[in-house]
Amino acid sequence: MSNEEWFPLIDEQGKVIGKATRRECHNGSKLLHPVVHLHILNPDGELYLQKRSMSKDIQPGKWDTAVGGHVDYGESIEEALTREVREELGITRFTPHPLITYIFESAREREMVNAFCTCYDGPITIDPVEIDDGRYWPLDEIRRTLGQGIFTPNFEQEFRRIEPQLLQFLGEIQKR
Repeated sequence: MSNEEWFPLIDEQGKVIGKATRRECHNGSKLLHPVVHLHILNPDGELYLQKRSMSKDIQPGKWDTAVGGHVDYGESIEEALTREVREELGITRFTPHPLITYIFESAREREMVNAFCTCYDGPITIDPVEIDDGRYWPLDEIRRTLGQGIFTPNFEQEFRRIEPQLLQFLGEIQKR
């Protein structure tokens, strides 16, 4: 039995229509598969970003969404989000709020991104294999740094899409 990772293949409505290996999904086949992203805001309105490990084959050393990962075959979006947040940042208690679901396509793959946000200011323990660094960024610093090759292209385009929702979420947090 191999240790091969299996991902669900989905249609454009997110319905599972099959399965394929990680390698098959990332070899340029453009097989549509689901992923999860979590954007973490602290009560001061700063957004946590991770610096991708230099050993990554895609976008090494660039700053990216706090958590991003694949949904495994047989796993729900919520289960994948909980697992990825625990694996990457050591966070076990958080309340996810759905932001957006969209299809992202690169030269190598096609993913349905399920993006969430949460407010969190507890301890973070980064996975040193996956992540080189992590910190909270003020939103205006992110805006000033866009387009300079510091962030992953996927993070930049997603941030532009969700920034209004993040600001609305932040306003709700700060009213409490």
